[in-house]
Amino acid sequence: MSDHMLIRIDADLKARLARLARAEGKTTSRMVRELIRNYVKERDIGAYVDGLWDRIGAKLKASGRGRGIRPADIEKAIADTRKGRG
Repeated sequence: MSDHMLIRIDADLKARLARLARAEGKTTSRMVRELIRNYVKERDIGAYVDGLWDRIGAKLKASGRGRGIRPADIEKAIADTRKGRG
């Protein structure tokens, strides 16, 4: 479900955004949604870490080195690393 957000923006900046959005075949609303989505994505460390673990897991599986590694092994490695023992 979508929600609404009301923002205030300088008239000149709004016009420039509208021009750029049209040039890309987008509405200003779509352009703002994309900008906000990208901003959050770039700064959301939790999502970044999750993506990083997904990529690491995929590489381990592809290389065959991930065989026999259980989630508990990974959790222990993380805990050890955080304690400075890794």
